[in-house]
Amino acid sequence: MQRLVPNEVQGWKAEAPDRAFDRKTVFDYLDGGAEAYLTYDFRRLFSRRFTKPGDEAIIVDIFDMGSSNDAFGVFSFERDSQDVGIGQDSEYAAGLLRFWKSRYFVAITAERETPASKNAVMAIGKAVAAAVRGAGTRPEIVGMLPSKGLAATSVRYFHTHSALNYHYFLAHENILNLSERTEAVLARYLAAGGKKSVLLLVRYPTASSAASAQRKFAGAYMPEARKAGVARMENGTWSGAAVEGRLLMAVFESPRANAARSLLADLKTQVRRKPK
Repeated sequence: MQRLVPNEVQGWKAEAPDRAFDRKTVFDYLDGGAEAYLTYDFRRLFSRRFTKPGDEAIIVDIFDMGSSNDAFGVFSFERDSQDVGIGQDSEYAAGLLRFWKSRYFVAITAERETPASKNAVMAIGKAVAAAVRGAGTRPEIVGMLPSKGLAATSVRYFHTHSALNYHYFLAHENILNLSERTEAVLARYLAAGGKKSVLLLVRYPTASSAASAQRKFAGAYMPEARKAGVARMENGTWSGAAVEGRLLMAVFESPRANAARSLLADLKTQVRRKPK
């Protein structure tokens, strides 16, 4: 990772020493922000600080996430802006550039945003992205999401129960049996009247484990719904769930029963086109 980062850009020079962290020591650096990375297959972190006389520092953090799936996952964890054309997906706001490429997630931060520091951050990002050999692929499960009505920046890819509750609180108990062995994607869809439904897709190691999770989820969250059906929740919205092979599909916050059923049907059609 050290070779991926230039030593000088537009007057900002690397300030020795570089720093490196692994799964055991990353808390020393992130202190309170490390948990999100550890829900993925985070391997190590490389950090380089750049300084320039008369301007604020720029910090480059490169995370080796072990796979392109998890590099995308960490990028998606807090994404809320449109792509700025660096790496495979990227965003920039208020001095912070975030992007992923191959198995790496990169965050480049200007301690104070100025026109000069923004230009330098973008230049460093382009240099790092160019230095990463090859490209990764987005998680296959993300490609199963129906495109109609999808809010693209809302897509979140993750594995664990704690990550789901961070993005969308479902229950204190792990009623979906999520673990490091599961893959999940959460997204929001525009519904009638401008309201948004929430769609969750989970892939389990086996079809039997998916069916077991569906039964547990239905019994705990919407026991009044029939299998693969929908139910009205206490807040007046509709939820539903279904299983297709190793995949569990769930819809939340739909404004009408038909909207929930329609989104589940669209998802079923989409996943049947992909390996399950």
